[in-house]
Amino acid sequence: MATAKETIEHLLSLADIKPNGSRPFDIQVHDERFYGRVLAERTLGLGESYMDGWWDVRRLDEFIARVISAGVHKKIRVTPTMVRSFIRAALFNRQTKERATHNASYHYNIGNDLYERMLGPSMIYSCAYWRNAKTLEDAQMAKLDLICRKLHLKKDMTLLDIGCGWGGFAAYAARNYGVTVTGISPAAEQVEVARERTKNLPVTILQKDYRDMTGSFDRIVSIGMLEHVGPKNYKTFFAQNKSMLKDGGIMLHHTIGKNFSANYADPWIDRYIFPGGVIPSLAHISKAVEKKLIIEDVHNFGPDYEKTLMAWHANFVKHYSEISKQYDERFYRMWTFYLLSCAGAFRARNLQLLQIVMRKIEPSQPYEAVR
Repeated sequence: MATAKETIEHLLSLADIKPNGSRPFDIQVHDERFYGRVLAERTLGLGESYMDGWWDVRRLDEFIARVISAGVHKKIRVTPTMVRSFIRAALFNRQTKERATHNASYHYNIGNDLYERMLGPSMIYSCAYWRNAKTLEDAQMAKLDLICRKLHLKKDMTLLDIGCGWGGFAAYAARNYGVTVTGISPAAEQVEVARERTKNLPVTILQKDYRDMTGSFDRIVSIGMLEHVGPKNYKTFFAQNKSMLKDGGIMLHHTIGKNFSANYADPWIDRYIFPGGVIPSLAHISKAVEKKLIIEDVHNFGPDYEKTLMAWHANFVKHYSEISKQYDERFYRMWTFYLLSCAGAFRARNLQLLQIVMRKIEPSQPYEAVR
């Protein structure tokens, strides 16, 4: 019977990766327990052993892209941790109103100083649009404007921004398109910053769950929100959106998308980065709005998220010394693994970035899509 080391070395060879090799994507193993840990716990073991300093690699993003492209992660048996995740996802709603507030706080309330340095002046924590942009800031502004144009925003319209983050889109839409914006988020620190950034604009920021929101709006948008809704709540989410959208209105949802439908998250991401988060598939979304809404436009620019994540990582590394006293080495390695492993997943096209435009099922003029 092959040892754990022999098994992992064989699997990595399928991706042309050699432990302790000399190429940028060859991992350097510092602790032989690495092999057994990865074999026992798959992605959770891979991420945790990296956090613990058991291995390193010069190009973590490329290592992950190669592993995914070669299907290495699929060739390790299902673990007890994964089984527990499957059962938990099937039995429990991990995105209830109470859990949603906790989940948001876990990730977004760790410190605005980190996000200010990583994200840059715009404080936009979602995929940028790099079509004609050369810098992260330009690409983020291009994304915000793309969304405004897809929503066909006009002066004096009312807009609901679900999961408004630090208020970047709300401020942009109000300032550049003359709309009145209501933004909602369950994360207290985000709400505080969003209110400060939009205080001289026709923007209202509320600390509120989408299920508690009422009103009537010309346009509705969510940017990076669907990943936090959860499969058990998709129908509720879209039904709530529909109830608040005026006749003739337009909504747009910007989300990471999976290539297949799953009701669970990667165990490492679920434990350390986005507890309770689940990436929807296009099928998830289509099924949730069936007979309720028209999908007018689907735009996939997944490769742009790789560039966005690499830019965030560059900012994180560049400015980390300014905030390093607030965090430890394990946090630095955790955040590095998060940003670069996600970049690798998008490079391998294992993840997509979807912008989906919807309207009510009613007589209307043809929707004009823009890019």
